[in-house]
Amino acid sequence: MKNILVTGGAGFIGSNFIEYYLQEYPKDKIINLDLLTYAGDLENLKEVETNPNYTFIKGDICDSDLVESIFKDYNITDVIHFAAESHVDNSIKNPDAFIRTNVFGTFNLINNAYRYWMHGPFEGKVGFEESRFHHISTDEVYGTLGDSGLFEETTPYAPNSPYSASKASSDFIVRSYHHTYGLNVVTTNCSNNYGPKQHDEKLIPTIIRKAVSGENIPIYGDGKNIRDWLYVRDHCTGIDLAFRKGKSGETYNVGGRNERNNLYIANTICDLLDEIQPKNGSYKNQIKFVTDRPGHDFRYAIDASKLESELGWKADENFESGIRKTIEWYLDKYVSKAV
Repeated sequence: MKNILVTGGAGFIGSNFIEYYLQEYPKDKIINLDLLTYAGDLENLKEVETNPNYTFIKGDICDSDLVESIFKDYNITDVIHFAAESHVDNSIKNPDAFIRTNVFGTFNLINNAYRYWMHGPFEGKVGFEESRFHHISTDEVYGTLGDSGLFEETTPYAPNSPYSASKASSDFIVRSYHHTYGLNVVTTNCSNNYGPKQHDEKLIPTIIRKAVSGENIPIYGDGKNIRDWLYVRDHCTGIDLAFRKGKSGETYNVGGRNERNNLYIANTICDLLDEIQPKNGSYKNQIKFVTDRPGHDFRYAIDASKLESELGWKADENFESGIRKTIEWYLDKYVSKAV
C-alpha cells in the first residue's frame, strides 16, 4: 500500500488524476496538498471527497514545516507533484509568483522527500526503497518548433517565457536530486491538456464559454500557433505508467499526436456547438483576432514514442472524439451555472 502525496490535486490535471487513481488503486491512500489559488477548486474533487483513502490539506508547497509534518504524519511513501503556476499570460504579468512556486516549491518538496526517505546520498531508509518522486512538467521547456520536427526527451531546453523557464528550473532540480543523492525520480513532460475541470481562463474553456454567452471569441494573432492536444484522461494513464513502471532518473514525454492550430480549435468547437446547441447564425461569427501575446511560441509537438514503446502507453482519444466529450461537459457546467 502506498501513501502518496499529490500536490496541486485541486487543479485541472491533478483532480482528474486523483479521481482516476483512486478508482484504479482503491487500496492506496492519497493526501492532496493544495493552496487553492485561483486554479484550484474543491468542486473538482466532489467525486472523491468522501473516499476514506483520500485526505485534503490546504497549504503551500513552499511551507517547509508543513511539508515536513505531512511526510511524518502520513508516512508519505511517494510524491506526484502537479502543483505549479501554469498560465503563461500570468507569468508575463507576475513572474515572481512562478519562480517562487515552481522553483522553490519543487525544491522544498523534493528536499523533504530526500530527508524523509534517505539517510544520505545513495543510502535509502528501510521501507522506502521503492519510494518515488514523480515530477509533472511541460513541453514548453523545450521552446518552440518550426513547421516540422518533434520534441524528444533529448531535445535541448530553450524556455521562452517566465513560466517555461520556471518549469525548466524545476526539472533540473529534480534531475540533480537523482544524480547527486540517488533519489528515485521520474519526470513527465506533457503537451497541451484539455478536458473536464480545466480552468475557465484556458483556451478551450474560454472558446466554449464565450461562444455560449454570446461574447467575442478571442484568438491571438492570426490563430496559426500550433499545439499538440492531449485529452486529460490519456495524460492520467501516462502518468500512472511512468510512476509505476518508469525507469528511475528518466524523462518520458506524453503527447496526443493531435497537432491543431488555435483557429482550427475555435472553428471545430463552433461547428460542434452549431450541431449540439444551435442558434440563429453560426458561433463562428463571434471569432475575433486580438493582439498576440509577447513571446508566443509558434508550435509545440511531442514525440511520445519512448512512453509508447518502453511502457506500452497509448492514447485512447483523438482530438475530434475528446473535444466532443469536453464540449458536452462544459455545456453542462455553464448551463447549470446560468440556471
